[in-house]
Amino acid sequence: MQPTSSYAAAHAASLADPAAFWAAEATRLPWDTPFAEALSQDENGTDRWFRGGELNTSYLCLDYHVAHGRADQPALYYDSPVTRTRRAYTYAELLELTARFAGGLRALGVELGDRVIIYMPNMPEAVVAMLACARLGAIHSVVFGGFAPHELAVRIDDARPKVLICASGGREFDRVIPYLPLVAEALAKARHQPARVVVSQRDFVPAELLPGRDVDFLALLQAAPVPAVPVPATHPLYILYTSGTTGRPKGVVREHGGHAVALHYSMRAIYGLAPGETIFTGSDIGWAVGHSYIVYGPLLLGCSSVLYEGKPVRTPDAGTFWRLVADYRASVLFTAPTAIRAIKKEDPEGRLAQQYDLSSLRALYVAGERCDPATYTWAADLLGVPVVDHWWQTESGWPMLATARGLAGAPAPRAGSAGHPVPGYDVQVLDEAGQPVPAGTTGLVALRLPLPPGCFSTLWQDEERYQDYLRPYPGYYLSGDGGYRDAEGYCYIMGRVDDVINVAGHRLSTGEIEEILAAHPAVAECAVLGLADPLKGQVPAGLVVLKDGQTIGEEQLERELVAAVRGQIGALACLRQVLVVARLPKTRSGKILRKTLRQLADGEDFNLPATIDDPLILDEIRAGLVRRGVGQAFSAPS
Repeated sequence: MQPTSSYAAAHAASLADPAAFWAAEATRLPWDTPFAEALSQDENGTDRWFRGGELNTSYLCLDYHVAHGRADQPALYYDSPVTRTRRAYTYAELLELTARFAGGLRALGVELGDRVIIYMPNMPEAVVAMLACARLGAIHSVVFGGFAPHELAVRIDDARPKVLICASGGREFDRVIPYLPLVAEALAKARHQPARVVVSQRDFVPAELLPGRDVDFLALLQAAPVPAVPVPATHPLYILYTSGTTGRPKGVVREHGGHAVALHYSMRAIYGLAPGETIFTGSDIGWAVGHSYIVYGPLLLGCSSVLYEGKPVRTPDAGTFWRLVADYRASVLFTAPTAIRAIKKEDPEGRLAQQYDLSSLRALYVAGERCDPATYTWAADLLGVPVVDHWWQTESGWPMLATARGLAGAPAPRAGSAGHPVPGYDVQVLDEAGQPVPAGTTGLVALRLPLPPGCFSTLWQDEERYQDYLRPYPGYYLSGDGGYRDAEGYCYIMGRVDDVINVAGHRLSTGEIEEILAAHPAVAECAVLGLADPLKGQVPAGLVVLKDGQTIGEEQLERELVAAVRGQIGALACLRQVLVVARLPKTRSGKILRKTLRQLADGEDFNLPATIDDPLILDEIRAGLVRRGVGQAFSAPS
């Protein structure tokens, strides 16, 4: 797609008159009932978009395209090396499945406003379930397949679903994970009990259904298809619980109207896509990225989306993502920096990419965590296309900073930067008093209100905690991230505010130190921790993962990395210790658990995060910390 309107003009117009800007964008979608005004406020003073209007997201994603010439176009490419399955679903086929499954849910008593939890891996049935809920005006909440029973129980009690939809199991590289035992344990822990559990049977892990409670997914597909129910624009589409939630859940609420307008716009303006083109988003539907850019965004615009069930490596190798781009002629690849680092670790020379025709690829987009310049440069050199690091959160639902490749004159992407504010977002960097800081000064990243359509409107049944985002600095949404803007307007997100460490009165970003460590030719990825120190307050320590095939000794690597940090930041950084580890603990969405690592090294008590991908890695790192005497808990005399 050729860039259209000017980025500068679009961004200026979106801030000068947000209501007019987004009203114009909203007219690109068909409304059952036109909205009375684009922007208004509710009784709590919260900004609301398109009140009075009615539409339905499932209709926009499916029926509209079938009626306008895309019935035979693939809507979804399902590719699963773990189950050895590949299948394309046209818009007409996906509509038929969705309409029938919605009819089956209705027969189970699911109605407008009811909640439905979906506990499934990346499989077509999960997409059908999401779209079927939207079709009825039911509110879905997708929980990552295989999530721990306790955390599933917490979400069941918070959302109080009428129906729970699950797969019989999932498959990793080397193991099968039955889901029904996990569901049974979760239901035993939960106070709320859904009326029915719908089970999608998978042939590699068949489940025995419990009579009176369980229903086969295929049985619901025998129902008569039902039409989409027009719902108010402000009606919730889904609840998505943020990663890292423990104890009281934190359910982000997304609404039909603003969500549809924002994602439709973002597909064109940010990703530069046109109807009929293909996007491959290497994420999971359990996260915001999967919701927005595997399912809803591509289907709203009339694109084809690749639904991938597997990992970036070992399914079967580090060339899997390149194969997917080549096989489905994807114009855009979107994934997390951690996926690129995993590929780089196993194939540092990028030889596997040379086996595939990647001529369809126009850009690689990365988000979910900051992309260090070393990873950015490696990917750009390998692929020969722009690499766009962009920044957004579960709460925003779509990017706040990016390079808007669908708009003319957008500044080029730059290593280390998340780009410029997306139209609709007034991004500011504030000091602790809430005042804007000069260019080049690190501060708190905040968004001036109103937030554009698509951002969360509240937290599920917790308006008080929602206000916590807005209360610290009146007139702003506080993102919780720190960063700065340079003299040319490029924005740099350096990580969560609690990832800033104070070394003898000097505030240092762990992200800045990580950049230096990651630039070493032996390092695949790294994390820097601020450890408690009785003299300096905190001192940094580094954990690094080596690229495959590297044989450098730990002591030599430590000397080289300490020298590099001293040379680029200075002796004040006080980096003294670097520990080589096999891998870093991460959430299932790819974020490194830096706070947990710091608590581990400082000997503090901590709750094991619900979203950790591999809990056993913490024991391995603990043993390494003890061996090297890193951290207060291990370096003090016994």
